[in-house]
Amino acid sequence: MGGPEPWIHPSSIIDDGSIIGDGTKIWHFSHIMDNVSIGKNCTLGQNIMIGSGVKIDSGCKIQNNVSIFSGVILEENVFCGPSSVFTNILYPRAEIDRRDEFKETFVRKGVSIGANATILCGIEIGKYALIGAGSVVTSSVEPYALMMGNPARRVGWVGEYGEPLDSNLFCKKTGDQYKYNEGSGLTRCNK
Repeated sequence: MGGPEPWIHPSSIIDDGSIIGDGTKIWHFSHIMDNVSIGKNCTLGQNIMIGSGVKIDSGCKIQNNVSIFSGVILEENVFCGPSSVFTNILYPRAEIDRRDEFKETFVRKGVSIGANATILCGIEIGKYALIGAGSVVTSSVEPYALMMGNPARRVGWVGEYGEPLDSNLFCKKTGDQYKYNEGSGLTRCNK
């Protein structure tokens, strides 16, 4: 009824209670902890750690060496670059158990996160935002925002195609026009 069965490399570990969608591929030395939900047609690279209860929607691509700790929700078609990391506790201490303080992080549809980016917990990254390589995201991000730096700051806008928009909020690759409204943020005009 669905697509092809998920493919999981024999060196990877999938804990009890996790669901892996049809067509999803999980490569070498990855660990999917308990009660994780991974949608259809995702690709998870080598040496990935997915914490308990994480939700990953269909079509996501998670590159090598990514760590996604408990409390993270990735909507469909999110890209996580190599060695990016999501945290789940704001003020960790080795000697203090703070599992009851995990903060949820929401990553909306179509977001791209560059290599070695760090996403602090308790925030939302709006749809189609692009987080530059090495950035440290410490607060919520507007949809379509192009974020760079430590701490990450908005340096521009990107369209759904992933290309920076020009000063008129126009995407030269697709011909899509965007509009900024105070309060509702950036939207695509010609849907």
